[in-house]
Amino acid sequence: MESEQLKIFDERGRHIGKASRSDVHKNGYWHETFHCWFISKKGDKEYIYFQQRSSGKKDFPDLLDITAAGHLTFEESVQDGVREIREELGIPVTFTDLVSIGIIKDQLQKQGFNDNEFSHVYLYDITGLDISFHFQKEEVSGMFRVASADFYKMFLENEQEIPVNGYYINQQGEEIKVDGHAIKSSFVPHGKEYYHMVSGALKKYFSSLN
Repeated sequence: MESEQLKIFDERGRHIGKASRSDVHKNGYWHETFHCWFISKKGDKEYIYFQQRSSGKKDFPDLLDITAAGHLTFEESVQDGVREIREELGIPVTFTDLVSIGIIKDQLQKQGFNDNEFSHVYLYDITGLDISFHFQKEEVSGMFRVASADFYKMFLENEQEIPVNGYYINQQGEEIKVDGHAIKSSFVPHGKEYYHMVSGALKKYFSSLN
């Protein structure tokens, strides 16, 4: 996976070549990713879904993150990104099922890891659908639902703890249900601007349903 080839870009989005995934993160090259947020509505309650990253992940293990996401390789189009949903979650989604919210520049930095992404971000409304997750255990260990109002409190108003409910699969393969709270450090630290833009898109989408 670290040797897979990705398109690389300058900060203005101009294609300048290709590089291995490991070099992309080592040198901070801009590259393309695919992000899909599952959302739903029940009565007057709106929800957004977070996957729990596997404990075996090299980066940000066990943290809560975008429902499904991944890198686009050199040969792939944005439409090919739906494979991430099928691979990670076992959900057969087609590209036309998704609602685009645009391209968001997302930056994550830690020691030896400089992740500069042009993220193609989508919503997938699962309201009324019979969804059964089948996790790719190397990537995902759980799924958690957060009320949109609480999502806004944490990522727009800097609330430090919010309610979550869902489940994870333990090392014995057992499903453990959770109805509790998560603190801000339990979430992958995407940039403030990223969460602001996702929040704005969520509000716009849910408002369009009324």
